[in-house]
Amino acid sequence: MKFKRTYSYALWSAIYLTLLSVIIATISYFVVVKHLGIGALIISIAALFIISFFIIQYRAEHFIYRRLKKIYEDVSILNVKDLRKDSVTTDIEKLSKRMQKFVEGKRMEIKSLTERDSFRRDFLGNVAHELKTPLFTVQGYILTLLEGAGSDKEIRKKYLERANKGVERLVAVTKDLDMIAKLETDGLKLNIKVFNILELVQNVFDLFEMKAKKRNITLKFDRIYEFPVFVKGDIEKIEQVLINLIVNSIKYGKPNGTTILAVDSYSSDKFIVKVVDNGEGIETIHLPRLFERFYRVDQSRSREQGGSGLGLSIVKHIVEAHDQTMLLKSTYGEGSEFSFTLEKAN
Repeated sequence: MKFKRTYSYALWSAIYLTLLSVIIATISYFVVVKHLGIGALIISIAALFIISFFIIQYRAEHFIYRRLKKIYEDVSILNVKDLRKDSVTTDIEKLSKRMQKFVEGKRMEIKSLTERDSFRRDFLGNVAHELKTPLFTVQGYILTLLEGAGSDKEIRKKYLERANKGVERLVAVTKDLDMIAKLETDGLKLNIKVFNILELVQNVFDLFEMKAKKRNITLKFDRIYEFPVFVKGDIEKIEQVLINLIVNSIKYGKPNGTTILAVDSYSSDKFIVKVVDNGEGIETIHLPRLFERFYRVDQSRSREQGGSGLGLSIVKHIVEAHDQTMLLKSTYGEGSEFSFTLEKAN
């Protein structure tokens, strides 16, 4: 039967102390007591205590050092070179803290991997669903035309237009998926320049003027800006952010409503760009997940309006790539305010 390591340590310490006691007792009897008297005996006892203390201390440190060294060698995150003999008694606490940190890190890593696996399954399911719907739509119309409906000029035109809408939806989803993949794998390469944000907003307003008119939504600034507002950023990427936010405000805004854009000072070195609408607003329960890929507040209405379900996720990636902040305020039934910061041009 093997002794516990602590028993072995205690046994050898006891043997050393016993041998030392016998030697000192013998010397004390033949030398100290006979020649030097009782006072010398007391001094000998004190010497025995001091020597015993240092023997036990040395043995304890040596025992702990060997155990710690084995742990340092076995655990990959610990470097045995960090272990010093002169501090092994305090290294127990340091090791305990390092091991706690290691265990906590592994726990967080497992949690992250579990979340990623769940997210991957959801993502694949969403992609399949987003692609399946327009594909089946296009296929259905084309098959109907091939089966004879194509001979009717009016029906042919109507079905081809509907099939084309399905193709446009596929193209939109594919393009946004491609952008998301680039943002999350290769990172976003930015071409930072100084530009007038007001001019860029006006360009986007002009681009979607007809789309807004179809729903009688007015696109406008919050006030008359007397001077240009110069910011630093990637003009093409910031344009994409504005397009996604303004298109969303048109899609989900109330007919005869407004989409207002404001640019205000946020801090000494940042502006804040706000896109405000008086649309239906968003319920509080949906706000934390609104920037997730494919997350939709109203599944049926969102699909009727078109889009890939990736717009806000792309917006968030682009803003964060600029080391800026994305903000959201919304009151259900009253409207929403999407805003993001941009660096001021010097």
